[in-house]
Amino acid sequence: MPASSSQRKPQPSPGVAGVSAYKVPRHPAPIDLKLDSNEGMEPDPALLERLYKYGADVMRRYPDAGGLQELLAGRFGLPPARVIVTAGADDALDRLCRAVLAPGRTLLLTNPSFEMLPRYARLAGGAVREFPWAEGPFPTEEFLGAIDASTALIAVVSPNNPTGTVATFEDVERLANAAPHAVVLLDHAYVEFAGEDLTGRALGLPNVVVVRTLSKAWGLAGLRTGYALGPEELIGWMRVAGGPYAVSRPSIALAAARLEVDRGESGAYISQVKHERSRLQELLDAHGVPHTESQGNFVYTTGGDAVWMRDALAGLGIAVRAWPGHPELGNSLRITCPGNEEEFGRLERGLHAALAPEAILFDMDGVIADVSRSYRRAIIETARHFGAPAEFSDIVSIKAAGNANDDWGVTHRVLAKHGHEVPYEDVKARFQELYLGTEGRPGFCADEALLCTVELLRGLSERIPLAVVTGRPREDADRFLGAHGIGGLFRTAVVMEDGPLKPDPASVRLALERLGVSRAWMIGDTPDDVRAARAAGVVPLAVVPPGEDHEASSGVLLRAGAARVLQNLDELTGLLP
Repeated sequence: MPASSSQRKPQPSPGVAGVSAYKVPRHPAPIDLKLDSNEGMEPDPALLERLYKYGADVMRRYPDAGGLQELLAGRFGLPPARVIVTAGADDALDRLCRAVLAPGRTLLLTNPSFEMLPRYARLAGGAVREFPWAEGPFPTEEFLGAIDASTALIAVVSPNNPTGTVATFEDVERLANAAPHAVVLLDHAYVEFAGEDLTGRALGLPNVVVVRTLSKAWGLAGLRTGYALGPEELIGWMRVAGGPYAVSRPSIALAAARLEVDRGESGAYISQVKHERSRLQELLDAHGVPHTESQGNFVYTTGGDAVWMRDALAGLGIAVRAWPGHPELGNSLRITCPGNEEEFGRLERGLHAALAPEAILFDMDGVIADVSRSYRRAIIETARHFGAPAEFSDIVSIKAAGNANDDWGVTHRVLAKHGHEVPYEDVKARFQELYLGTEGRPGFCADEALLCTVELLRGLSERIPLAVVTGRPREDADRFLGAHGIGGLFRTAVVMEDGPLKPDPASVRLALERLGVSRAWMIGDTPDDVRAARAAGVVPLAVVPPGEDHEASSGVLLRAGAARVLQNLDELTGLLP
């Protein structure tokens, strides 16, 4: 019988079928402070100069990790045969899974834990049994009750990623003794930040492999250099289970140099991280956000609105790790401690602003004022008056490009786009005539409407101070606020005459100064609004103004740095603490 068409094409292995490639879900905002990957300190750039002494052979010749293995073996008092250098700790974990797992064999693992471990196990053909461990002691009793003839690998990730919780030597010893037919993996990637290093005692057990890395405390994540320590036979299996040249010559050379020339920088960095970890936990306690007692270089939250915290910090250029939509981790957050006082101060200010704003600032046009039939109509009609075939899309593209907070200036740019050079003052005069009207003809300003209810703004003003930050002239701003009976709901209004227009942050800072606050959220509808808020340390939120394509404009606003694009201002009531 001929094979069906579905049987004629290549099929993935069971370990690959239906599984997505590892990818961290990241916010699209520009990021300049990465606290989502648990990377370590920045090494001295002079380290790179060490490569020059090796000449071109460092690129031309196949690598030999023997020297680095000897260096690591010496640090732990082991013969080199008990050490293997790997392409990051990940490679060591993958090798160990392939070395001992197969169909009919099982990995015992906690959940949550390092998310690549179950992937490696299944790719090796093994089964995975998981046991909850979000906080508290390691679930040793549950593991002991699950050990059977199929158990081939028992993983103890300590400090655990992402929770930062730790196991004791007694936990490791009991598991090793109860399962002499299995390998116990002690993943110690974050041990430099923990209260106790179990490596020495664990290596005295005949079936334990310890995996460590130079990515975290040593700051070499980009080199992908890790290593495993254990009985010679087990390490020999790991050599067989991977490629012979896993780590590049430049990585080996730089890793060895980093270990050899350290003058206490790593120790100072580790101390700073521990100090920041305590301060960060205290900050979360103050805001009522639960967390584990982490012993990693990070803090793990277990409650509160984790995705909002991620988004708000991203709006301020800070990346932290969240798991949106994950069945177990969807309301959790992992924040790397930067190990740098200035960067940590920025993180503290960002979290305070996200969790406890002292005010909300509003741009006016497109946020609380529908100007599609007033200002935007005046732009189009003014341009057409001077012969330019302007359309609504011209305004959208110019606003998206930035530096477009002056509608007279936008009109001038629309004319230039269509090849018309008209003096700015002439453009302004015609615009104002259309917008304000003339004797006997009402201006377009009469068609402006509120984009939210007065009741919403009143309710918000009773909870938190409000302010307006707009590029409008004062007369226009006051007219709109008075016409709609909302002027008294805003403590202050910063307008065109008060200083530079957005994206310059001066207007946002002036609003904070007038309100006497330092932490705030701001809602705008253009990249200029978003960039001004970010530069002032204010959490930037956005809405899409009437008439624009929501999906396209949302993408522009998020890429400019908006923490979130709201469907409407009603969402603020649910976001506020």
